[in-house]
Amino acid sequence: MRKELMVGVMASSLALAACEEGHEREQAGTLIGAAAGALLGSAVSDSAVLVAVGAVAGAYLGGQLGRKLDERDRQYMQTTTQNSLTKAPAGQTSRWANPDSGNSGTITPQKTFKNAEGQDCREFQQSVTVSGQTETGYGTACRQPDGTWRVVKG
Repeated sequence: MRKELMVGVMASSLALAACEEGHEREQAGTLIGAAAGALLGSAVSDSAVLVAVGAVAGAYLGGQLGRKLDERDRQYMQTTTQNSLTKAPAGQTSRWANPDSGNSGTITPQKTFKNAEGQDCREFQQSVTVSGQTETGYGTACRQPDGTWRVVKG
């Protein structure tokens, strides 16, 4: 559960908190992580306990990630993720690194398929290394009408 939650938190933090600064960035990551965790908990089970556990875990991980990844980290991650999902064949790992912060990560697209709405979607594996600690996760992203990819399952 933690690995799937981490991808949701990474993607949500990337998409929604990219312009936040300092304490606001941590708060945004916490809120986004809590929502992603609750959503994941409800997708796994109807149990209110799992939803609550997911929300708490997501809030913690989202706050940590939001605090430790700066705007340049997120730019590197977003650019690499978009390029990899668009161009890389299944199984090819793309890497990003911010020389200023020392943070880094990878994205490895997996199979491509069409969803029920006819969108191209890709499963992927992602990692983020912050302060020497690496977290990995899995998710699914679908191509939007404007050509960008949006995580739909993490």
